[in-house]
Amino acid sequence: MISKHTVRVRRRSLGAAVAAAGLLTTLFAAGPAAATPDPGDLSPGVSRPEADPEAGGRALAPGEIPGQDEIVHSANVKHVTNIPSTYAGVINTDLAFQGKYAYAGNYNGFTIYDIGNPKAPKTVSQVLCPGGQNDVSVQGDLLFLSTDSSRSDDSCNSVSQPATEKSSWEGIKIFDIKDKKNPKYIKSVETNCGSHTHTLVPGERDLYLYVSSYSPSEAFPDCQPPHDGISVIKVPKKNPTQAAVVAFPVLFPDGGNPGAPANPGVSKTTGCHDITVLPSKKLAAGACMGDGILFDISKPEQPRVIDRVQDNVNFAFWHSATFNEKADKVVFTDELGGGGGATCNEATGPNRGADGIYDITGRGDQRKLVFRSYFKIPRPQADTENCVAHNGSLIPVGGGRDIMVQSWYQGGVSVWDFTDSARPKEIGYFERGPLTTDQLGLGGSWSAYYYNGYVYSNDIAKGLDVLRIDDWRTESAKWVRMDRLNVQSQPEYH
Repeated sequence: MISKHTVRVRRRSLGAAVAAAGLLTTLFAAGPAAATPDPGDLSPGVSRPEADPEAGGRALAPGEIPGQDEIVHSANVKHVTNIPSTYAGVINTDLAFQGKYAYAGNYNGFTIYDIGNPKAPKTVSQVLCPGGQNDVSVQGDLLFLSTDSSRSDDSCNSVSQPATEKSSWEGIKIFDIKDKKNPKYIKSVETNCGSHTHTLVPGERDLYLYVSSYSPSEAFPDCQPPHDGISVIKVPKKNPTQAAVVAFPVLFPDGGNPGAPANPGVSKTTGCHDITVLPSKKLAAGACMGDGILFDISKPEQPRVIDRVQDNVNFAFWHSATFNEKADKVVFTDELGGGGGATCNEATGPNRGADGIYDITGRGDQRKLVFRSYFKIPRPQADTENCVAHNGSLIPVGGGRDIMVQSWYQGGVSVWDFTDSARPKEIGYFERGPLTTDQLGLGGSWSAYYYNGYVYSNDIAKGLDVLRIDDWRTESAKWVRMDRLNVQSQPEYH
């Protein structure tokens, strides 16, 4: 059975920030291999302009696109600080949190930050372990790292090689992070088609990882259809080096969405991109290329699909999912263009490359996902800016209000309210102007998550941004304190 109390969440008054630890950068393994774009992820709101002396930047005028690299934000969002990327040209990816530490993935490995003082985060260590896309999750003294690129072996000294090589390795790497200054690589688990992303499912005696992977196209010989399920890894808490794949549940026995030519412009379902679990409700939502699914995880080794939906008009690629606090809504994202395209423009329109908001109706096995509306940032982006719906998290405001923060690549970070699931609206934002003005560039916020009073955004090119929201609609969230946050393992807030 899944533990009902997976994350300690409490409401308290905000105290003074803890002083940050001193800087110590530790490098492991050989020099970084060249990062290559990942085929899956890389191929109300407007106020008049005014100065913001505290945080720098200004608000946007209606229809305005900021200047190159110019910082802009709404009056209720402050840019607290930025920690620049260590390696030029290396793509920064997902985030996880535990205690006073943030764990930031990148295509070279991961970085541990001390965020005890959010105004002055400090780098504690950097682990070199190349492999796309190195999404992270943490539990206790363990860190899990996803590898979804063909490597010569499972070591941190591996090099990229063609997937046709028999020695190629992809999967999950496990690190012991008890000593934050000196993480130790302790175990690898190879998985079918690698690990594009993974989701940690906590249990009493064992942890489980739902490993999402897929075949982008027939050009990728390491992952050919049928690939109609997910790998389930069981990690014994007392002996994590015994971690192993224990199941491959088939979620799409009919093969899933066929894609083109039956559904032009829609991805064929050959696996899942991302899964979000809600352990307190024994529920999960899967964003699986051409399909969105709701499933029961009361038996973690045997997840069972309850309902499945498709949107063959506006959704090209079901990318990620977020539950609201009451678990009666799910927000799915459409990563139109794989994250590398300029889709936040008039030509693409408001319903494509957007969020899809679904109500969950009914009970038990009769629950259904019912479409209510789309949400897309209302701020136009330049044709040189990659921009599309990407990773975000719920802000624990309580009181029946549903608000989340979300990354949009070069569209920046959006704070938006979907309490009325038919009429969502943006209530705050932060973004930079285009990286380049003469050609399409790759950058912007990969993940933007709310954790203990601040928003942390891992920018592909610029590094770690820390933001603060000062808005009456989100003020109650500042009383919620968490000891851990893996966004794809949503906690139950009290």
